[in-house]
Amino acid sequence: MSGDRVRFVKFLAVGVLNTAVGLGLYWLFLLLGLTPQPALAVAFALGVLWNYLTHARLVFGTGGLSRLAPYIAAYLVLYGLNALSLRALIASGVGAYAAQAILVLPMAAIAFVLISYVLTGRLPLTGAPEGE
Repeated sequence: MSGDRVRFVKFLAVGVLNTAVGLGLYWLFLLLGLTPQPALAVAFALGVLWNYLTHARLVFGTGGLSRLAPYIAAYLVLYGLNALSLRALIASGVGAYAAQAILVLPMAAIAFVLISYVLTGRLPLTGAPEGE
């Protein structure tokens, strides 16, 4: 299996844990009385450092915090896409809990592309060796 495919499998496995943490935080904040958008913002903010560490070390084999700033920027893009999509789903009549659950897989695919680029300097599955 190619390096990108192995990384993708690892990304999915780590993503299950990260998603459980993020979705759990989102649902917890809804239960505590926050509305969906603030609940999403707080869950993203709390999860970004955890996610960086798990992605960098367990998936991409990088250490340290040197790529944390670009990672946070990628997460802000992901947050924006997620927030807009969440708003659209809720406006179409989907409940707040289900709406975020529906977005998990599409956001994971977009996250893999962005995070791969941030942590390796290249887009995944392009066939280009790392470092080029």
